[in-house]
Amino acid sequence: MELRHLQALVAVAEHGSFSAAADALGTVQSNISAHVARLERELATTLVDRSAGRLTAEGEVVVSRAYRVLGEIDALTADIGALREEVAGTVRLGMIGTTARWLLPLLLADLAERHPKLRLVVSEGTTVGLEPVLAAGRLDLAVLTSPVPGQDLSFEPLLSEDLVLVVPVDDDPVAGRDQVALAELADLVLLLPARGTPFRSELDSALKPAGIDLRPRAELDGVRLIASLTFEGYGPAVLPASAVPPHLRPRFRSVAVEGLPRRTVGLALRRRGMPSAPARAVLASLRRIALMEEHLPPGVAPVLPEALTKAEGSLRALGVPNG
Repeated sequence: MELRHLQALVAVAEHGSFSAAADALGTVQSNISAHVARLERELATTLVDRSAGRLTAEGEVVVSRAYRVLGEIDALTADIGALREEVAGTVRLGMIGTTARWLLPLLLADLAERHPKLRLVVSEGTTVGLEPVLAAGRLDLAVLTSPVPGQDLSFEPLLSEDLVLVVPVDDDPVAGRDQVALAELADLVLLLPARGTPFRSELDSALKPAGIDLRPRAELDGVRLIASLTFEGYGPAVLPASAVPPHLRPRFRSVAVEGLPRRTVGLALRRRGMPSAPARAVLASLRRIALMEEHLPPGVAPVLPEALTKAEGSLRALGVPNG
């Protein structure tokens, strides 16, 4: 079994056909077909259903492992380069959308100064969507909200964030008050996160002991989608504090909700395997940024363990707007 055989199968999985895989790898279709056929002979199974144009169940298993194997090869190369005091390579980072909007500019600026040869490939999504992609080895690390289910991933708390009721200034259902009681949420028709998502689980855990039932106008998978619809006038919503960008604060207010817990945002990694030198550099940068409270949006605070608060280095003044 050779790496090029695994690379060919992964390319077929990612691009949907042998010809597209060949284009992506800069070769001809016959080479891709030969590499996949050789892998099938070695494993004594069919990996690609040619008639349907998709992977078989066995192919899915092999591709899942192949991502990890190829990732370890990339990490090995990057680690050797780092020994020469040059952190270079690609890091595949997943990040939830509301946090990415303000955290990613800070991260890019910090990495550009400290590790200019490091390249980020960022996938934006929800915790539910990104978690299996990380577990399968297609991401190196991710910034997610807790809880992160399953045994394949570890989670390191990084930031805590207020959850607030976001209402329009011109049509304010709470009459300009700065704080409402938890029970008052039942009087509003809200845009809500979908059941089964971590965000909805947090809300339900806070409301269930008080016997409070929320009235949904719609239930949506994705905090950024909820925020977008709120800002377009489709209804108030409970959102993370950082979801309201600075340019919209004159039109929308964040109202504190008494008794609503904060959400936790943190770093998720696979339990098996060691992060590469570039991935470790990204982890260090994210930890540094989390400690720089002057760069965090209102309502967001660091929650790093005490041992990590002594990390060396500081983030330069970046001039990037928060929110």
